[in-house]
Amino acid sequence: MILDNQCGEITDQEIIQQTKQQCIDKGMDPELVPTHTNRLNDEVLTARRAKYKEYIEVIQVFVSKFLSSGSGNPVVITITDNEGFILDMEGDPTIIETARYLGITEGNGYSQEDGPSSIDLCLRYERPFTLIGEDHFHHILHRMACYSAPFHGEDGKVIIGTISLMTHREFVHPHLHALLCTMADSLEREMVTRKQNTQLQTLNQVLLGTNHYGVIITDAKGQILEMNETSLSLLCPDGSDRNRTQYVGRSVFGIKPIGEYYERVIHRQQICIGEELSLEISGNMNHYILDVQPAYDREGQLMRVVGFLRDITEMKRTEEVLRNTEKLVFAGQVAVSIAHEVRNPLTTVKGMLQLANKDACLRHYDLIMSELERANLMVGEFMILGKPQAAVFKLEDCGEILTEVLHLFAIQAELSGIDMTQCIGQHATILCDRNQIKQVFLNILKNAMEALPHGGNIHVHLDVQEGYQRVIFTDNGSGMTDDVLQRIGEPFHTTKPDGNGLGIMIVHRIMESHNGRIVIRSEEERGTSVEISLPISSQSPSS
Repeated sequence: MILDNQCGEITDQEIIQQTKQQCIDKGMDPELVPTHTNRLNDEVLTARRAKYKEYIEVIQVFVSKFLSSGSGNPVVITITDNEGFILDMEGDPTIIETARYLGITEGNGYSQEDGPSSIDLCLRYERPFTLIGEDHFHHILHRMACYSAPFHGEDGKVIIGTISLMTHREFVHPHLHALLCTMADSLEREMVTRKQNTQLQTLNQVLLGTNHYGVIITDAKGQILEMNETSLSLLCPDGSDRNRTQYVGRSVFGIKPIGEYYERVIHRQQICIGEELSLEISGNMNHYILDVQPAYDREGQLMRVVGFLRDITEMKRTEEVLRNTEKLVFAGQVAVSIAHEVRNPLTTVKGMLQLANKDACLRHYDLIMSELERANLMVGEFMILGKPQAAVFKLEDCGEILTEVLHLFAIQAELSGIDMTQCIGQHATILCDRNQIKQVFLNILKNAMEALPHGGNIHVHLDVQEGYQRVIFTDNGSGMTDDVLQRIGEPFHTTKPDGNGLGIMIVHRIMESHNGRIVIRSEEERGTSVEISLPISSQSPSS
């Protein structure tokens, strides 16, 4: 068979004739069985086969289908690498036996030195080649027909191997050449598809395996195809309904509040990026960022919709702390200027009153002095905010500090019609600044008293729990709403007409400096409880 395919200005037949002439010039004997000058050892052959493993697997599938089609043609199909070394052979057992006798076996290589072969010519001229009968130099091959077609790598340009087919000459048919070329094309497409599938699978695993995002993937109709454990934990943090099988296959539109955003993408082609969601779960408000984006195929048809859900609750809390810090800095700046401006005239007025009282008894002198002292205390609170005083930490008996504060507060409570009850349990030694801890107790008692304008009860409980000296102040006053309770401690946030919201902020600051804890619980019309916990020192006061 003479092919008239062109390779520049030389035909296939001319190439074959030149190659055969080269064999004659070298003194090769056409009566001998062809030999192979190049051969891979077992170790190298194993390594090459491992490199071409996927190509070999695909070819084996193709050959199996071809042989099972019932064509009846005895064929052997080989796969070689880009250097012409045979890596695998598949086909009819009878012709494989003949092929091995002719030196066609795994590890043997084809080169120009061995005479004309379809494999060598295919690789050298980078296109399909066919040798039939007398096209071969060696007479023993005149009974055979050999076809070879190259297959390319991922870029579709570089040849990385060949697929070859050998059969008896009487079974030659044009469709064998076309079949081999089709097989090579199919191999290339299959490998590209496999790589894409591997990339998609890897991407899918990365997306669904992340612990930072909840991922929910749906089809073009909104049916959930995949969702990771993180998405379940974000949507069901309390553990209820945390069963993936209950969601996969369901419509995403019914899952609040994310369903409406998937609906926008699918029905209105509106991409959702950076949508903030808030969900109340187990009594706590959780905050999320949601992105929902479509994925289209090559024809522009919607294939998938992918949603990413990220928990930003902690970030929101951090932002709230930063805002409060900014307010605190501003409050401190205001406090310094106010305190300096107010404290000087207060001192002057107080001194003048004390001098005047020596000469004549002023009416309501004690009340005036008491109010001046209270004003001076408020100025002191501003000074603490603006420029905190250096704390002097010493080992102190917390019970003694509390008893001292209660004695000071008792008279004021009695005048206000407030009944003070106590349950003083185990005392403990704490490392603290005595004056600052007194200020904490006084501020809390003052707030409790202000919550009882018509009288009531304040109960004080002292005990030791889990390495902490615990003090609990409980009143049966008006209590606070959840909104007020969540914002308590913010500067300038207060429900009192003449308040400034700085008292509890000062308490928080002092507790932080003492590594203590404060927990405030309140319920409208039922009162408020403030629990103070201070770490117990392992040293004794005398040491």
